[in-house]
Amino acid sequence: MQERLQKIIARAGIASRRHAELLITSGQVRVNGHVVRELGTKADAAKDRIEAAGRVVEAKEGRRVYIILNKPPEVVSAMADPEGRKTLRNCLRGLPERVFPVGNLEYAASGLVFLTNDGDLAADLLKHWAQVEQVYQVKVKGMLTLLDLERLGKEIGVRMQTVRQPDATRGRAANYWYEVRMRDTKKEELRRALFKEKHPLEKLKRIGLGPLTVEGIPRGRYRMIEQKEAEKLKKFEVAGNGVSVKMKKEKKSLTQRRRRGDTEDAGKREEREKREKNRSFRSEPESTKCERPAITREDFA
Repeated sequence: MQERLQKIIARAGIASRRHAELLITSGQVRVNGHVVRELGTKADAAKDRIEAAGRVVEAKEGRRVYIILNKPPEVVSAMADPEGRKTLRNCLRGLPERVFPVGNLEYAASGLVFLTNDGDLAADLLKHWAQVEQVYQVKVKGMLTLLDLERLGKEIGVRMQTVRQPDATRGRAANYWYEVRMRDTKKEELRRALFKEKHPLEKLKRIGLGPLTVEGIPRGRYRMIEQKEAEKLKKFEVAGNGVSVKMKKEKKSLTQRRRRGDTEDAGKREEREKREKNRSFRSEPESTKCERPAITREDFA
């Protein structure tokens, strides 16, 4: 069956679909010995010999692997780094399958990273990555009050709450941790808002990604999960998208009701103006009115 090259490469676990596109455009993919640089080129994995980054793509699908990794700080969220820094590969020693991370977690941050060799699932998640809810623990300089948390949450569009302070000494800590539930696009807004409030962000740890959690996994270690558990992440994303669609429908209906209200108000004003106009039309003008003479004593004589 003819399929796009990037889909075949991703399904084989050699690279993610996005990375496979970069391999194609950079001339690192061959089909039957010919270099392919054009995106959208199709091939048959069962009949054609496909090579990507020096590796032969096997027609037989291998085992699908789904991993939750607790990334330490100062580790690049990739399988290779041109600067020679530590990567996720250092935390996956002994794993025979070739996997790749879905999404990105910044270099200084720690916490949950989802890895897989399922190219279709990874591509679908990356397509709707902005709709997947992520849970972070953030450490800020100083302390935020409950009113600050509520105000900042409404301003940025996230949910913030206090957590038990792991490094508190006798109930006192110089810098406090908080839990934040947000979409990935809100991260920079949160950073800017905290800096503006003179409580800059010091540490960032992702503890949840949709229904997945890093709880119980030591730092630098990973846990393999079943395909059903991994597909819950996809269902969670779809559910979140459905909620947003529902909110859009409610907002649209509210706008329509407001428009109808404005139309009704305009109609009432028009009717009132017509009544006033008719009233003034029925009443005689000042020039044609017959003035009643004043009553005098002669009228009673």
